[in-house]
Amino acid sequence: MLGDVRVRSQVGFEPERRGSHPYLGVDFRTLHSRAESAGSIPARRVRRLFSFQRHLLSSRLLRGAPHLNPLHILDEDYCGQAKCMLEKVGSWNFDIFLFDRLTNGNSLVFLTFHLLNQYGLIELFQLDMVKVRQFLVLVQEDYHNQNPYHNAVHAADVTQAMHCYLREPKLAQSLTSFDILLGLLAAATHDLDHPGVNQPFLIKTNHYLAALYRNTSVLENHHWRSAVGLLRETELFSHLPAEDSLSIERQLGSLILATDISRQNEYLSRFRTHLDENNLCLGHASHRHFVLQMALKCADICNPCRPWELSKQWSEKVTEEFFHQGDIEKKHKLEISPLCDSEANTIASVQIGFMTYVVEPLFAEWARFSDTRLSQTMLGHLGLNKASWSAMDPEASGSSEEGESEPGRATEEPSSRALSQGSQES
Repeated sequence: MLGDVRVRSQVGFEPERRGSHPYLGVDFRTLHSRAESAGSIPARRVRRLFSFQRHLLSSRLLRGAPHLNPLHILDEDYCGQAKCMLEKVGSWNFDIFLFDRLTNGNSLVFLTFHLLNQYGLIELFQLDMVKVRQFLVLVQEDYHNQNPYHNAVHAADVTQAMHCYLREPKLAQSLTSFDILLGLLAAATHDLDHPGVNQPFLIKTNHYLAALYRNTSVLENHHWRSAVGLLRETELFSHLPAEDSLSIERQLGSLILATDISRQNEYLSRFRTHLDENNLCLGHASHRHFVLQMALKCADICNPCRPWELSKQWSEKVTEEFFHQGDIEKKHKLEISPLCDSEANTIASVQIGFMTYVVEPLFAEWARFSDTRLSQTMLGHLGLNKASWSAMDPEASGSSEEGESEPGRATEEPSSRALSQGSQES
């Protein structure tokens, strides 16, 4: 079941297998890497030490224990600012980029730990705080922070968005603590060990992961099973009955697999049918799980629904990742994936198409399900952001409007299929 999970040795990770394309041997760990100075490795170790000291301080603060260590004044100051930000972690305007700087690149660890504690999940499920910390650190480390977009900051952003959705009235009144635990864990791990390239790239380069998962939800399967590997390594749920641990693993997989963008219309159609027939009953575990899947899907691609200052940064990062993949494909004379050709696309054209064919239909249905101030705020930002990109690229805006059908309804235009196949915003 977990054949792709990497095994850690005492000296670190075993070398990853590389793509088996006869003309392309890609080491995904360095795919988006930039040149580093000789002193960069010791610097990272120093930062990791400082972040661990901040973690100890924040843990004491969360438990209400007095702070006894007067050292590292700068560390305390930064931790204090991060703690202040966490008081507003439920705000849709939460600036994850600032929070990541204040936590010295540890936004995923700090934010997820805080939420697990805030919901009372650590106490309720009798989780060992040391194991929780260890698990979150390993999760954060297994994201490729050389990736412009699919990195630990994106995972932290998705986790924060999931928290916002979990607080919506319909969910807050219905979800169990077990549902909330699954939702937060799935958000934090949903892109674990993402290589910075999409599924079509893995398939056409004959990568071993594509063969392992038979070209089906390749990345999502790998994210899930990597997460399970870390759960087992840290023994986070070892104190629970075996059937409960296995249930957590299976349901975690069901949530992460729902983020496969190529299955967008499948989930959206099912969601729309439930809403049309008004038969979603959140008293049923299966319906609550489906709503969690839709919430995670929304959280995963919510960047266009954030305020412009945040949304624009995410758009630039994901397009940089697209174009980098396209450059690799050009270099090795492979067919260039949709949206990845920097000569045929712009940031504006990519974003306008993505908003039109993927984001708008999903969030229109989410607003039908949860007609709240947050939903209207997200749709408002989406409209404003689309207008801003359209002003930068009127030609792209015109082409998307021509292909658009009924508002809020997913289309099967070629542009839509290309976006699903080429999108990495998942």
